[in-house]
Amino acid sequence: MNILLIEDNISIIKGLIYSLKKNNLNLIYKTNIKEAKEYLINNNNLNLIILDITLPDGNGFDFYQNTIKALKIPTIFLTAKDEEDDIVKGLEIGAEDYITKPFSTKELLARINKVLLRFKKISLIKVKNIVFDMDKVIVYKDNVQIELTPLELKLVSLLFNNIGKTISRVTILDKIWEWTGNYVDDHTITVYLQRIREKIGTNIIKTVKGIGYRIDEE
Repeated sequence: MNILLIEDNISIIKGLIYSLKKNNLNLIYKTNIKEAKEYLINNNNLNLIILDITLPDGNGFDFYQNTIKALKIPTIFLTAKDEEDDIVKGLEIGAEDYITKPFSTKELLARINKVLLRFKKISLIKVKNIVFDMDKVIVYKDNVQIELTPLELKLVSLLFNNIGKTISRVTILDKIWEWTGNYVDDHTITVYLQRIREKIGTNIIKTVKGIGYRIDEE
């Protein structure tokens, strides 16, 4: 699990690197908004952000609202701002949690794990080395995004949203008609799935002979 800490207190950074590593969590840290923004542009494999509010080059509330919220990365505010209005604001704008300094590392870890567990179940499905982000509708292989056409993404989404269930070819035909307004024949489905398999490069889509296709949980 990859966690981005945006914090300018070096003592807190060092302490959390040590504590999170002991709990098999990978911590990346940035000490200001500029560095954090640059990192977020080039990285899409984050599971959680821990964000201070008072930073050298800006306000954490604004950074969350203007940048992070659209990325749909769960965020915990970790800050010395302990007034009730600030806590309410942090939660109302969309943060998953709000923790005030000084804080208990043990409590922070418990809250981190609670958020990660919730979002792992809801947003990300992993089969072998393939991850499907249900919120963003993006497929990753070994943390690298796989480029699929809009229709291919819809087909992959259909399979991942029904993981463990066989989707019949008739259902797929109906869905393609619903999505595109175009009629396709049975052979075209075979071609679509073959292309998806080639792009994914991992054998996770199983053919159920004479019926349809299925992705199974590991």
